[in-house]
Amino acid sequence: MEDLFVAGTGPAGLSPEESTPPEGEAGAGSVVPASSFVEERPAAPEDTQLKAILEAIVYITDEPLSTQQVAAALGRPIDEVKRLLDELTAEYARPEHGLSIREVAGGYKMATKAEHHEAVRAFVKKLTPPLKLSLAALETLAVVAYKQPVTAPEIMDIRGVQGAGVLKTLLDRKLISEAGRKKVVGQPILYKTTKEFLVQFGLRDLSELPTLKEFEELGRLELVEEAPAAAENSEQQANDKSSTPPPPEVPQSSEDA
Repeated sequence: MEDLFVAGTGPAGLSPEESTPPEGEAGAGSVVPASSFVEERPAAPEDTQLKAILEAIVYITDEPLSTQQVAAALGRPIDEVKRLLDELTAEYARPEHGLSIREVAGGYKMATKAEHHEAVRAFVKKLTPPLKLSLAALETLAVVAYKQPVTAPEIMDIRGVQGAGVLKTLLDRKLISEAGRKKVVGQPILYKTTKEFLVQFGLRDLSELPTLKEFEELGRLELVEEAPAAAENSEQQANDKSSTPPPPEVPQSSEDA
């Protein structure tokens, strides 16, 4: 017969913990009833496991991931995915992490924290030649960002110079794209910023655009790095002019006199 237990106690008045023999050892003469074995079913992934999967997915992808994309790919409820992504975002916000998970352009993206940008930028510059926008490209991008959709002639009117080459550069880098044609004479192409623009500048949407003053500051930073070379060129040109002998005087003929 199976041993009968009083609720909350084991045989001989022992508690269930005290009456349970150590793992791998059976009590002397004890019989474990078959009814005590319960079939274990595979459990759904725990939050910690799913959170680790989400962390890996956000890490390996270049584009911001929406909760809908992740939930559909993993077959999990959107609310659960959103909750765990928000938990990850909060965990990465702690000061011991150099990375952060941010909501950018309607999705989640992992990036370095803003307070470490200068250190990371200095490190990267030592590894490879820096790739950055020229001042002309930055000015053109600012016009498109604040005036979009905007045409090339309108950009030229604002900047005062032709910018076809700069527009091509911004198109090639996928920072801007065509947005149809303006319904005026000639139907010029309209340009707007892209999702890549939001990603590169770390913006959630266009409402987070920096002020024009901040764009000017960024432009001045570009000039600071280019100024020494420009100054050297100007100085060299001045030296060349001063060292060039004046043209010889042409004697006047008697007819000219």
